[in-house]
Amino acid sequence: MRIAICGTGGLAREIAPLALAQVRAAGGTVPDPVVFVPADPGDLSPVAGLPARALDQLEADYALIVAVGDGGLRRRIAETAGEGRGFATVIADTARLRGRQTIGAGAMLCDGVVVTDEVVIGRHFLANPRALVMHDCRIGDFVTLGPAAVINGNVEIGDDVWIGAGAVVKNGRPGAPLRIGQGAVVGMGAVVIRDVAPGETVVGNPARPLQG
Repeated sequence: MRIAICGTGGLAREIAPLALAQVRAAGGTVPDPVVFVPADPGDLSPVAGLPARALDQLEADYALIVAVGDGGLRRRIAETAGEGRGFATVIADTARLRGRQTIGAGAMLCDGVVVTDEVVIGRHFLANPRALVMHDCRIGDFVTLGPAAVINGNVEIGDDVWIGAGAVVKNGRPGAPLRIGQGAVVGMGAVVIRDVAPGETVVGNPARPLQG
């Protein structure tokens, strides 16, 4: 398998060396193991020293990774670009998976990420460097964790949630998880100690709804 990275921005360039290391570690030598797929198919200039290809030029053995930080845009690209083609999951060799996990296709786990036991993670998840997901968590699709975000045990996170850098989500309890609803936003450095409603934006310590 080779990997085609949808996107050419900062996140895509951060994911590229992780993808390259992963393909090489899988064994074998293949030409162009990692390529970029730019939004503009008319500009196929190399990116970060790697070739760029239009989506319709990719051979069948390329799996896609949608390396876009905005979860909503990541969803839109995945729903259009992925038709008829599989998605890769990219996990840095410095990430630590301890125990039993289920991780959906298209996920990206960057350097220093830790995921512990009995964690279920949905499709196209993004965990930026040093994010932590502790035991017995359930995380939906297209969720984004900023750098050093901490999700303690027994937390449920809905689809399309964005959790900012350095935010901390308090642990729930067995049978009574702390819940962050679909489409919610948790601001950078926020400390979440109670449920967050779907679509709500919370900030501060303790985290409270953002007042417009």
